[in-house]
Amino acid sequence: MAESRVRWRWLVLPGAALALWAMTHTGRHGPAPEAAPAPSTAPSAAPGAGPSASPGGSGAATRPGGAYDPADCAPAVRRYAAAAGVRPQLLMAILYNEAYKPHDPALERAWQRYKPDAAFGIANMHRAAFDEVKRGRDFAGRKWEELPDDRDLAIEAAAWYLHDLDRRLPARWPGGYGRDELLALGYNTGAGNMLAFARGTTPGSQARSYLDTLHGNWSRAGRAVGR
Repeated sequence: MAESRVRWRWLVLPGAALALWAMTHTGRHGPAPEAAPAPSTAPSAAPGAGPSASPGGSGAATRPGGAYDPADCAPAVRRYAAAAGVRPQLLMAILYNEAYKPHDPALERAWQRYKPDAAFGIANMHRAAFDEVKRGRDFAGRKWEELPDDRDLAIEAAAWYLHDLDRRLPARWPGGYGRDELLALGYNTGAGNMLAFARGTTPGSQARSYLDTLHGNWSRAGRAVGR
């Protein structure tokens, strides 16, 4: 009985969070948010007002209904990928992978109250990862709680996290995955698992699904960043 109540609680919570999101967007017109791309972190523009810039300054536009296309973040992706020494196409493909859920700031914070370890921002970064990657960096003084409102910060942190993962890869590995594939797996599952996959460990179903999604997003990510 106790187990049944717990399971019922977790089935209700996502619906409650989505209902809260819907209430905060009452009266806004335009298409319903899609699974990918996801809603913007910026407030949606008034009907007929046209796209508006995101609060993060990346130049990404807020579209009717709050939807956003990760490709709108291409200038920031190119800039931070170059600074971190990672491939822009990889960083963009990861943004597409992480656009599976709404990224509206109000919804993210509502969900985080139910699930304190939830990820924040358009790159879906957890608190521990952000606090680790920001050390010694230009954004060391920023807070994880700012990620839902600042796309540039989310992209910058993701780029440097990929950089740090890359530094942990060995010079050679026997497994059948390329560098970008391993970095994507590391972004999704952590550095320890990434190194295990490099040694030849077979990814589980969730990691494999993440990699398959990355492959599906690879071409449009390349087009978005001009590759």
